[in-house]
Amino acid sequence: MDAIPTYTLYGEHDCATEPDWLHWETVLSRSRLYGFRIAPHRHEQFFQILHLTRGAAEVTIDDVSRHVEPPVAIVIPALPVHGFVFSEDVEGVVVTLFERDVRAALAETPDIDGCLRVPHIIGGSSADMARVGQEVAALIAEADTPAPGRALAMRARIDSLLVELYRAVMAGTDHRYDAGNRALRYAQAFHRLIEQEYRNHQPIDFYAAALGITPPHLNRICRTVMGISALKVIERRVLLEAKRYLTFSSLSVKEIAALLGYADPGYFNRMFRREVGTAPGRYRQYQ
Repeated sequence: MDAIPTYTLYGEHDCATEPDWLHWETVLSRSRLYGFRIAPHRHEQFFQILHLTRGAAEVTIDDVSRHVEPPVAIVIPALPVHGFVFSEDVEGVVVTLFERDVRAALAETPDIDGCLRVPHIIGGSSADMARVGQEVAALIAEADTPAPGRALAMRARIDSLLVELYRAVMAGTDHRYDAGNRALRYAQAFHRLIEQEYRNHQPIDFYAAALGITPPHLNRICRTVMGISALKVIERRVLLEAKRYLTFSSLSVKEIAALLGYADPGYFNRMFRREVGTAPGRYRQYQ
């Protein structure tokens, strides 16, 4: 497991895009760069939806492989290992959302949330896939159009797409991959706890106790699944929120530090510079 890379987007260790609602691209545009072979990898913070409309693919999720032909939707939540081999005539799109945004959208619908916490390969009737395709296209169109009320519309489009995926899972021919790996399950639970507590600067002991394991065990899990320490996983989540505030708010760096639980703005500045390579104020200037 140590050799499996954890990427933001495939082939990228640092996310060059803004911490906005989503990233999208055609399957062809990225897969062609790598000879139509996307090697097994994982994402720590992303939820991806692939909607294929032409060609074929060999999909590998964890240790299970399956040949698929369109129309098909592939749902990959954060952390499972996945890879693809696409035919050269492949057509379709990949939509990448932040995992936390998906979970927030599904907070009041535990049945849908539980369903979409594991990967799915969804086939089904042409009507089911057509509705998924329509929702994907509508979400992309909204993301690409800076119209008034965009934030509210984006939330609605994301919700609608997740509902159509859930309905397609329930109605269609689905190949579900359960997270049978114990380390992966612990890592997913750790991420859920971080979402609740990252502003409170809880020690690693707190998270380990909540998960019923020892701090060294939690660190081993994080290094196995994500290639970094448990502390680094928490810091990455804090940095993501800091980047969002710096990009989308007019709050001062001192105010952002306070919102993220840093009583000492200087410590926040040093942590941000160490991890990002530039000070928060300078980061904001280039956004």
